[in-house]
Amino acid sequence: MVKAAIFDLDGTLLNRDESVKMFIHSQYNKFKKILGHIPKEIYITRFLELDNHGYVWKDKVYQQLVDEYKITEISWEELLYDYICTFKHHCVSFPNLISMLEDLKRMDLKFGMITNGKGQFQLGNIKALGIEKYFDTILISEWEGIKKPDPQIFKKALAQLNVSPKESIFVGDHPENDVKASRNVGMIGIWKKNCSEGNIEADFTIHDLGELPVIIKALNAER
Repeated sequence: MVKAAIFDLDGTLLNRDESVKMFIHSQYNKFKKILGHIPKEIYITRFLELDNHGYVWKDKVYQQLVDEYKITEISWEELLYDYICTFKHHCVSFPNLISMLEDLKRMDLKFGMITNGKGQFQLGNIKALGIEKYFDTILISEWEGIKKPDPQIFKKALAQLNVSPKESIFVGDHPENDVKASRNVGMIGIWKKNCSEGNIEADFTIHDLGELPVIIKALNAER
């Protein structure tokens, strides 16, 4: 019996790639007088390359941009501060996020979230999506002192929800940090398919969050 659904954030609930594109367009326009010597599309493309889907923290990204493009009228620290303060205003969810959570809520499931990243920054993004109220526990790696794929962060979430691994699904987009790591602690690992290629070992694969209620209903019907 599935009693709990635990989710990753970036690339799973938050359409991070689209959110970053919206943010960096906005930031370029805000500082156009300073960044105008760099063609907009070149600046945006380079930012996205350096960002590497969020796996490179933005201090490194902005330091590299300032160095490469000889940006002198604004510091990388100021650009980073603007990112930290305003990214949340550009957060975009994947389709069917709220309807999926509502459907699962009607099944009396408990909700958890495990996300790697900076604590206040990630919490701001969660609040921007309007989903904080649904979750019984939210673990953010900076505040926990551990991060995925460490099994301890999964075990902590399970303990806080008072469910066993076999009674829980974990939904994430990263084959190693999310799917493999959750399955290693005995959870049902569901891969939210992204651009990753290859054979991903998951219990289920989804393309849309709206598929989850059907999967959980089927699992519970079997047990």
